[in-house]
Amino acid sequence: MKRLPIAALVLSAAGFASIVVNEHYTEKAVIPTKNDRPTVGLGSTFRDDGTPVQMGDTITPVAAIVRSVNHISKDESGLKRCVAAPMSQAEYDILVDFAYQYGVPTACASSMVLYTNAGRYVDACNAYTRYRFSGGYDCSTRINGKPNKRCWGVWQRSLDRQRKCLGVQYGRVANLP
Repeated sequence: MKRLPIAALVLSAAGFASIVVNEHYTEKAVIPTKNDRPTVGLGSTFRDDGTPVQMGDTITPVAAIVRSVNHISKDESGLKRCVAAPMSQAEYDILVDFAYQYGVPTACASSMVLYTNAGRYVDACNAYTRYRFSGGYDCSTRINGKPNKRCWGVWQRSLDRQRKCLGVQYGRVANLP
């Protein structure tokens, strides 16, 4: 696996496709998990003018893609200020996906960035599973042996990031959406 300086990387088409698949386009604003903020389009929590999305907001598919691309561009600039270590394209795509969901401040303060900057890439991969909470609820919980209905997808997305990232480290799993 080839690692490049972070300044040389941009989100790949596969990375963007992964975000699109995971964010599930919505034409009308929804609250994705209990106690979460309203989102619209491809998980956008802010309008183009910077104000928070409100229930009742709507967006077209094309406008949602444009908003997401602009959001990702800002996320990438922020990540490039806090990640000092080289990364592979797949590692970078996974981290951008995380920043898209949780925000750049959370990403930059995360164990993933800390471990990456220390060259501890496997530890960085495993740190994705620390992000399993939504609205104060542990999304990894099962109820009567079954996945919870409240926010199981949040937990699954964290596990998927870990799986993809570890696959990159060991050359076993492609970084596909």
